[in-house]
Amino acid sequence: MDRYSNDVLSGDWRAVGRRVVPEVPAERDLVVELPDDGLEGSGFVGAVVLVDAGNVHLEDRRGRVRAFPLGGGFLVEGEPVILVPPAARTAPVARQRTASGSFAVADAPARVARASRIWVEGRHDAELVEQVWGDDLRVEGIVVEYLEGVDHLSDRLREFAPGAGRRVGVLVDHWVAGSKEERLAREALASLGRAAASSVRVVGHPFIDVWQAVKPERVGIAAWPEVSRGVDWKTGTCRALGWPHDSAADRAAAWRRIRGSVRGFADLEPALLGRVEELIDFVTAD
Repeated sequence: MDRYSNDVLSGDWRAVGRRVVPEVPAERDLVVELPDDGLEGSGFVGAVVLVDAGNVHLEDRRGRVRAFPLGGGFLVEGEPVILVPPAARTAPVARQRTASGSFAVADAPARVARASRIWVEGRHDAELVEQVWGDDLRVEGIVVEYLEGVDHLSDRLREFAPGAGRRVGVLVDHWVAGSKEERLAREALASLGRAAASSVRVVGHPFIDVWQAVKPERVGIAAWPEVSRGVDWKTGTCRALGWPHDSAADRAAAWRRIRGSVRGFADLEPALLGRVEELIDFVTAD
């Protein structure tokens, strides 16, 4: 063996024989001791209760708490250590919710549309459903279409030919006993065969117009006004509230104002919420 083959000064020769003192995070409840070297605070033994501003706070068995600078000069289980701040803990990220209150599905692409559909009476109904339930509907692949009035329901059902895998959920305004809307919906269902009718569900809310399904306080009013029979409901409502009402543009502006007050399901009346959720469940059941 060549006794001169190695350079004795190569490498970290200063570290030869030196003991490496480990770094230990000052986690809560870690028991730490200071060596008894005759100085103030020496020999103190306590558990970590707090780390702040570069100090570690230790509580001994008598409940006394003392603070010491982080760093070297500590013992853990009799061995020298260097106390360092504990790793920062990241708070768990709360699951995001959609406007309808359901848990959002992260990065989910829109599903290819199913054959099943949800039908609503008018454009405003469709816009409100999209605003609150749109994320859920895209995940489920459900398209919302409007009928321009329940008067067309019977014809539309015959054209659509509901059946297995082709369900239709219909949301009707002013769904109260004895109303024209209730009568037309029941007649439309009766015109179908039993098998086709089982693939259709018609539900409704009691409001004359979907505007009323928005909680009035969200719009800044105490209640939706009463409108005399024979008066166009939207026009009469705008007039009673002191909003411009003479033209279609005025009523469109009123709807934008109302819809702009809706941020999520909590801004809508339960009588609408339950019916929409029922229809979504129905058309996605197969």
